[in-house]
Amino acid sequence: MPAVISVKIIELTILEEFFRIKAKDKYSSARSAEISTLHGMIKTPVFMPVGTKATVKAIEHSILYGMGCAVILGNLYHLYLQPGIEILEEAGGLHKFMNWEKSILTDSGGFQVFSLNGLRKIYDNGVQFKSVIDGSTHFFTPEDVIEFQSRIGSDILMVLDECIPYTDDATYTKNAALRTLDWAKLSLKKRDKLNMERLPGNKIKVFGIVQGGFIKEIRKFCAESVSAMDFDGIAAGGLSVGENRATTMEMLGYTSEYIDSKKPFYFMGLGDPVGVIDAIYCGVDMFDCVMPTRISRMGSAFTFEGKINIKNNKYSRDFGPLDDACSCQTCTRYTKAYIKHLYKSREILAAMLLSVHNLHFMLELVKKCREAIEKGSFCSFRKEFKSVYQENHCKNL
Repeated sequence: MPAVISVKIIELTILEEFFRIKAKDKYSSARSAEISTLHGMIKTPVFMPVGTKATVKAIEHSILYGMGCAVILGNLYHLYLQPGIEILEEAGGLHKFMNWEKSILTDSGGFQVFSLNGLRKIYDNGVQFKSVIDGSTHFFTPEDVIEFQSRIGSDILMVLDECIPYTDDATYTKNAALRTLDWAKLSLKKRDKLNMERLPGNKIKVFGIVQGGFIKEIRKFCAESVSAMDFDGIAAGGLSVGENRATTMEMLGYTSEYIDSKKPFYFMGLGDPVGVIDAIYCGVDMFDCVMPTRISRMGSAFTFEGKINIKNNKYSRDFGPLDDACSCQTCTRYTKAYIKHLYKSREILAAMLLSVHNLHFMLELVKKCREAIEKGSFCSFRKEFKSVYQENHCKNL
């Protein structure tokens, strides 16, 4: 009997410590916290580099470890199509397949599926879509999405949701939100069924997604409904899909008023520095975006003095680092002039060096936000950062 009681206490302790808030800002909703998974501690606010197809583009894992990266994002849609769930299982799971030792959050692939205009059909029980690789037809149910992510060993799983484009069509928006909520319920039932077969401390963690478009009443309803469900975390979906930034932040701030603040709050697909720091102000804990690596392949870099474009002629004889305040491997070893030369010469190394810098910048930015929150100086840090970044942004391009 004592042994059984001990196991139950351990299980409850592990569940309670999945998300622990450490500090809150007095003048905003910003907070620092910790998320515990089987693959380590994630300090929030956190930026998650995107490893869509089991790789963060142009960066080797040891470099990510050196940056302090504790979690990356994978995408079920792409991994399902290639290499496939069975191969990932045979490899021992996604972590072993890609030799990644830290945590992994996998997106359900809902955004990718719903962006396939003409290649998918939406039903009440799931979505049918065609492979962009070979044209074959596939079907995802909400339960499938949870099971597949569980089978490949994700640390944090996302539900299947219906992500809609920027629209003011109330009927369309409401129907999509209701379908997302129905799928959320099915996802939780599947999670609970799978967890019955798992040992204490090895339960899968699933985040619900708030949709509702840009109609406040519907988004409020969706936020309250998802918060009332037994999810391990909550994500804001359907934002940053083509609307202007002021609209994005207005809707995010509104949504944050109606979510369960005791759980991690994740903004899906946000990766520009000013947007991230404003979202932290609204209480967001987690971010992911392809922007840092995508702009690297286009010759751009984030700096604490604003975004720069390495293609600019003034960098041809600039023998300083991308950012004087940066300690990444790129900035400590190479100059703007050299990186520009690489880019103009179409050398792959240019994208690699810029990717290292941009991801280091994003990880350093959220780290500085964490530290400022814990020191009680987040609002002044945010104000100063935005002032300098935005003032110099246009000058550097």
